[in-house]
Amino acid sequence: MTDIQERAAVERELRSLIAEAARLDEAMVAELPVDTDLFGPEIGLTSLAGVTLLGTVDKRYGVDVAALDLSLDSLQSIATLTDFVATHLQSH
Repeated sequence: MTDIQERAAVERELRSLIAEAARLDEAMVAELPVDTDLFGPEIGLTSLAGVTLLGTVDKRYGVDVAALDLSLDSLQSIATLTDFVATHLQSH
């Protein structure tokens, strides 16, 4: 699988995990632009949902976002989270 294909697969799965954590319709989250803020009005993650999402990402990918990104900049948007997870998957 190429890096682009892997990133696309990670993004699709993360969108599903985001929808689950935010209790939103997966199809709606799948349609959002990649620069959509995770804590913005469209997705509206709460801090608790964010913690749930981080735990799920760690279980699924073995990437502990909270430990690796202390400022949590990677939680800005769908794209930043996807980039962060995909980058750390390649370094394993």
